[in-house]
Amino acid sequence: MIDQSCTRNPAALLNKELFFEISHDLLCIAGYDGYFKLVNPAFSKLLGYTHEELLSEPIDSFIYPDDRSLTSIYREKLRQSIPLLNYENRYVTKSGEVVWLSWTSIPRDKERQVFAIAKNVTHTKILEKDRNELLTNLTKINQDLKQLTYTTSHDLRSPVSNLLSVFSLLDTSKIEDAETLEFISILKSATESLKDSLNQYVDILVQKDLLTVRKEEISLSKSLDKVRLSLRSLIENSKATIHVDFSAFDTVQFNAAYMESIFLNLITNSIKYVIPQHYPVIYVRTKLIDGARQLIFSDEGIGFNLEAVKDRVFGLNQTFHNHIDAKGIGLYLVHSQITSLGGNITLDSKPNQGATFVLTFR
Repeated sequence: MIDQSCTRNPAALLNKELFFEISHDLLCIAGYDGYFKLVNPAFSKLLGYTHEELLSEPIDSFIYPDDRSLTSIYREKLRQSIPLLNYENRYVTKSGEVVWLSWTSIPRDKERQVFAIAKNVTHTKILEKDRNELLTNLTKINQDLKQLTYTTSHDLRSPVSNLLSVFSLLDTSKIEDAETLEFISILKSATESLKDSLNQYVDILVQKDLLTVRKEEISLSKSLDKVRLSLRSLIENSKATIHVDFSAFDTVQFNAAYMESIFLNLITNSIKYVIPQHYPVIYVRTKLIDGARQLIFSDEGIGFNLEAVKDRVFGLNQTFHNHIDAKGIGLYLVHSQITSLGGNITLDSKPNQGATFVLTFR
């Protein structure tokens, strides 16, 4: 139906026809009888049907079968003079491809016609589908990791408890060698620390989801001391030196078990990846930047070639050095633990010039 004013103004009529012809959106006029009365070239181009084919068949024949029933309900509302805004349904092209269209339709009851414009939103729907599939996969991975962590922590508690029972039965008064007594003390201390860590992990997993772990005010020095005690033998045997400076701040809102795990993984990595023929040197300090609390952990080890590893450095099962104990899990856990509680971590490193990790707490 053409505006009567256009018949008195040929230029206006020409402009409206030109707009109809060149629009990239799908423009159409449909009758209350369920047939197209007029479609623009973009409509024919997308669906692959000629202008005549589109006008000769019922509109329902072009709609994806599963969407016909709901579309019919909305079409009835149009007949009741209720506009249709942002309604999405699927059409099937002549080649059999399914496309998503988003409609804005205005009924004209007097002419018993509907003036409509549609946008092709297929690309958006594909992205949405991919995003949902990714979220589903990530959720499953998270649940699998949660179950694996729970099972591992739970199953390890029994042998650790048995080992502690052996220490309790051991009569050290009969042992005269001072070095042997010291080794036993180190082993017992490390085993007790391991048991405490396992208990904390199990408690976290039982009481709360990994994504909502409880934060509290913790002492970085106490967390570090606890880890150093559990790694006492490794630190001494490697002749590692750890320089600590928590003068900027010592407490932070975080999770104690996560903090100990972060220190554990970063320290063991620094010792593991020391430059051959060198002793490990580690620096741990805190810094305040524009009110943000940062923990800076650095070493003088073999470092990383950041151009080569790029964004894979914190990925699961990603290894970058030929070390017998390299599993690609430590940095993944560190990244997951800091980011799951709202913080972030960055890495600055060069080959054989050490590595510096900056953990920013939120």
